[in-house]
Formats: sequence, structure tokens, C-alpha cells
Amino acid sequence: MASTPPRTPRSALHLSATLLTASVALYIALVVFGNITDFGTNQAFVQHVLAMDTTFKDDDLMWRAITSKGLQNTAYVAIIVWETLAALVLIYGTWLWVRGDDPRARRFSTYGLLMLMLLFGAGFIAIGGEWFSMWQSDTWNGLDAALRVFVLSGVVLLVVNLPDRSASQR
Repeated sequence: MASTPPRTPRSALHLSATLLTASVALYIALVVFGNITDFGTNQAFVQHVLAMDTTFKDDDLMWRAITSKGLQNTAYVAIIVWETLAALVLIYGTWLWVRGDDPRARRFSTYGLLMLMLLFGAGFIAIGGEWFSMWQSDTWNGLDAALRVFVLSGVVLLVVNLPDRSASQR
């Protein structure tokens, strides 16, 4: 008769990684839900940022503006698809943490968190903030929100990838 191995206690780091990954997964899933169910609100945000119509309208920068509604909407849908994929990857990572499959949980959580850091760091902060001069807009400036998501994802990424010393002592 096969005996089941004794159940080892989970570390505080494992619990932290699980709950923090779940928190970011919940957050981005709610963002996706909001973007889909209230499509027009953030669609307007993306359109104004890309059109650069609330910036200082410096002639040296305005050539960067994208005024095509088709391209603006394509960019917005691409953002929603990317957020959806990141949410699914993080939900899967959370499920792996709960199951105790730490190596795979760490890997998938890392992928999902990096996806968010790329979107909010490269996409919103670098491209939106600098290329499309979003920082100049009093009305359509999402830099603070983007920075919050970028920092949150970065902190969780660090926690997820900390070495679990208690795991090696089991």
C-alpha cells in the first residue's frame, strides 16, 4: 500500500507570492472587464493620447500624432488583448501557487508580471508619456496610473523570484 508523503508546511514567502500574484491577477482582470464593458471611456483616452490633441501642440512634435480612428481603435483593442493575456497568465500562475507547483508558478507569474511591466512601462510610460507627450496633457494623462501598475508589478515580481530558503530546509 502506497503511503502519501507528509504534507510540508508552506512558507510565508510562498503565501506572499500566492496572494500578491492573485491580487495583481484580480486587478488586471477587473481592468479588462472595465475596458470591455465600458469600452468607450478608455477608447477616448487612447484616441486623445494618440491624437495628441490636448498637448502643447508643438509643431516639432505633432508629426507623431496618430489621428486615424482605425489605427487608434486597433491600438486600444491590442491593449485589451494584451491585458487579457496577462490576466490569464497571472490567474494560471496563481492556480499553480495554490497547487504548490512553485517552479512553474514562479515562471508563469514572472511572465504575466513582465507582460504588465512591458505594457505599462514601455507602452504607457515610454511611448504614451514621451513619444505622444501624454505628460503635457492635463486631461488625458495616465502616467500616475501607469506608474502605479508598473511599480506594483515590479514589487510582486521581486517577491515571486526571491529564493525560498525554507523550501531547501524541508
